[in-house]
Amino acid sequence: MQSFRALRKSKVSHVLGFATLFLLPTGLLLPTAAYGLANAQQSGPPSQPTEQQAQNPQSQAPQPPASNYNKAIFLKPIPPDQLAFLNQFAGAPSKDLFRDKQFHKLMKTFVPDCMFHYGRDMPLSDALEMVINGSSQPVEIRDGRYLMLSGQSGPYLGGRGFLWIDMQDGIALGGFYFHPTNGEPTPSVVIFSRQVKQDPLAQSDLPPAFVGDLIQWSTTSRVPPITTRYFITGSNKRILLEHDEDYCLRADGTTAPPESGCLQMNADAADIDMNTASYLYQTHYATNATAWMINDPDQIAWLQVRTNTCGIGPDPLGCRIRMTRERTHVIIRQGPVSHPPHR
Repeated sequence: MQSFRALRKSKVSHVLGFATLFLLPTGLLLPTAAYGLANAQQSGPPSQPTEQQAQNPQSQAPQPPASNYNKAIFLKPIPPDQLAFLNQFAGAPSKDLFRDKQFHKLMKTFVPDCMFHYGRDMPLSDALEMVINGSSQPVEIRDGRYLMLSGQSGPYLGGRGFLWIDMQDGIALGGFYFHPTNGEPTPSVVIFSRQVKQDPLAQSDLPPAFVGDLIQWSTTSRVPPITTRYFITGSNKRILLEHDEDYCLRADGTTAPPESGCLQMNADAADIDMNTASYLYQTHYATNATAWMINDPDQIAWLQVRTNTCGIGPDPLGCRIRMTRERTHVIIRQGPVSHPPHR
């Protein structure tokens, strides 16, 4: 039997927790809480977007979207003769290439020179060093031109990353995945390239060869197929990298049936993009933003409008996806939020 002291302590804890719900200001939500609310307001059972997908990534991996890639988005391509030395590292441990002095000089041409919050503020290049510098994973060169080095040795928060180079076209990108604890949506994947300054961006805007390798890396690294995605541009601006994959599209071109859950995955991806766009807007698109809560009563009101609108039609989930994507594009077009000067 519990002692009176233990029982009293338990009651106090429950009362404080209950009171906290009423003391929180209206519209003041954790980014992840906003995502939960978005799902909770839909009819039917709540979705479970990431945990199950991470456990069985092969069956959930999406087909790459139809490409909208335009090579012109990559500025200042690297001359191929400056990349020829990379061939000698094929099959070598990634740490050997990462520690090479010539490669470190090359990294400065495509890794943004910005601050990044990986547990604490640090240059993005330092975060990459933490996950790749000790990696024994082999350097891969596909089709004689696409190079990738990678590592999963991040000391905390599940950090892992990669660098990817097209040695023929002279373009390069990288990626970093971890579980942030600074208040931003979690987990998250950050794709980056100093050569790219286009805004906005969706996955279909990136090179098809890169998208294919990104999907493969995500699968083998057990990255959930639906997760928060950013892109850090050469302007040192962190923007949304929008999901425009169709999770109902199969490899053979046919469409998966509704009972497969693919429409729910499309809806989850749309919700994540909307909440990520809202978070970025509130944090001025900073590459190392930290914010525990988002004060956005307009977003809460909009969620109710979406629930009321989509609850009366013949295709509630399709309606939800369309409205959410439209809302995301409205947020993206707003630009950085401004604040009045202090008096």
